[in-house]
Amino acid sequence: MKKKYLAQIIASDNEGLQIISACSAGAKVKISDIKYLATNKVFLLSIERIKNENNETKKKINSICRFDYVDKVKSKNIDQKNNELILELIAIDYMKNKEDYEINLIFNNNAHIALTTETIEVRLEDQNEIYD
Repeated sequence: MKKKYLAQIIASDNEGLQIISACSAGAKVKISDIKYLATNKVFLLSIERIKNENNETKKKINSICRFDYVDKVKSKNIDQKNNELILELIAIDYMKNKEDYEINLIFNNNAHIALTTETIEVRLEDQNEIYD
């Protein structure tokens, strides 16, 4: 039986966020796979990424990128009614804003999502491999 090495990366600072950003650069995200659960302050992104952190053959993998303690979500240049639209995640970065952080998810075509959070708490969890 082949063992599945499904990663889980947890970030609570800029360094961790940069690792998650590097792992998810180039990931495909479908509009219907972006969810903000306001009551739980959780922002979820289901991504299809190339597993490139251990230089294996370029495996495609489904992962969930989860952001906790999210107070506000703003998006720009994203047609939220088009559920089939697929964006490409370019990078994730953040700015400190008085007491809050603003985590920016930067996509192709000048699209982006800004998350206002009180703390950096992000996890990238691999779900399953994709076989074309």
